[in-house]
Amino acid sequence: MAKKKVIIVGPAHPLRGGLATYNERLAQAFQDEGDDVELVTFTLQYPDFLFPGKTQFSGEPKPEGLRIKPLINSVNPLSWLRVGMYLYRQRADIVIFRFWLPFMGPAFGTIARIVKRNKHTRIVALTDNVIPHEQRPGDRPFTQYFLSACHGFVTMSRAVLGDLARYQPAKPAVYQPHPLYDNYGEATTKAEARQALNLAEQGKYVLFFGFIRAYKGLDLLLEAFSDQRIKALGLKLVIAGEFYEDAIPYENIIAKHQLEPFLVRATGFIPNSKVRDYFCAADVVVQPYKSATQSGVSQIAYHFNKPMIVTDVGGLAELVPDEKVGYVVQPDAASLANAIVRYFDEDNEEMFLRNIELQKQKFSWHAMTQAVRQAALK
Repeated sequence: MAKKKVIIVGPAHPLRGGLATYNERLAQAFQDEGDDVELVTFTLQYPDFLFPGKTQFSGEPKPEGLRIKPLINSVNPLSWLRVGMYLYRQRADIVIFRFWLPFMGPAFGTIARIVKRNKHTRIVALTDNVIPHEQRPGDRPFTQYFLSACHGFVTMSRAVLGDLARYQPAKPAVYQPHPLYDNYGEATTKAEARQALNLAEQGKYVLFFGFIRAYKGLDLLLEAFSDQRIKALGLKLVIAGEFYEDAIPYENIIAKHQLEPFLVRATGFIPNSKVRDYFCAADVVVQPYKSATQSGVSQIAYHFNKPMIVTDVGGLAELVPDEKVGYVVQPDAASLANAIVRYFDEDNEEMFLRNIELQKQKFSWHAMTQAVRQAALK
């Protein structure tokens, strides 16, 4: 295959979080295939008053071997014009926009329109969401403004593929599941991971991982932990992720059901260097989402060979076949509690692990780069 010039537009170092990690890994995948790759990221991603976490920036070193240029100010139209002209002159074969939020629609849509004028570059949107989890005024026009500037699309769930058809039914769209997050290092033993986190080696641990927002369903999981069967099993719920909203409703559930002895709190941002320890220390990963599209958490769990309990929303059941690599349940506390009890009572871990090894073969980064190339075809 002829070498291509590929530019990825979206979060990357020095910004933190799963989107940045994904974009950097995608850039590496294209480089591994011989392409010339550059990441264009933000000088300002969100104004501070719009960002729900403590900081937008990573404290970890820049990934080696990647060209990353912070150029985009998401709220400054002059920046959009400058970046558009920069990408116009680059004449990349493919420019990939990582689209996850309508807020980015005006900036990305303007940049994409300028780039397209060079009559060479193909614009592909890698769309995490088309209809956001938490909707706001302006979402639809901002989203449509961006999507109408693209040549093709890649989605990571069939749910998003269906949403996309409501906006851009005539343009090429490719479904390709989220690849494995294999850039957090190799798995370590439970004992080593638990020692690194100061957890009891013989404990039983359930992991909730990722930033905390209403649609992630941590409240449902806390309610599930009030089940007397779970308390009798002596399970501990590890909450590993930063609050992106008010913590008081969750604290009220904890106090109401006297859950504190059953919790391990790590409610700050988890740096990439510590992700491995949280997954390897766990017995099972639970995603109690109330709504979802796809999930990077599932693909970290696959990489570290961890069974999962997920709710039957969005594209989660596509990634986690029921009773093969874990359980798929309804998004309510009782169903989650039943699945957690069943997981520890029936002890199907060995069977789940065999199936995880088979299932994870479907989620390669090469398949994702090929999906992007397909979406870019004229």
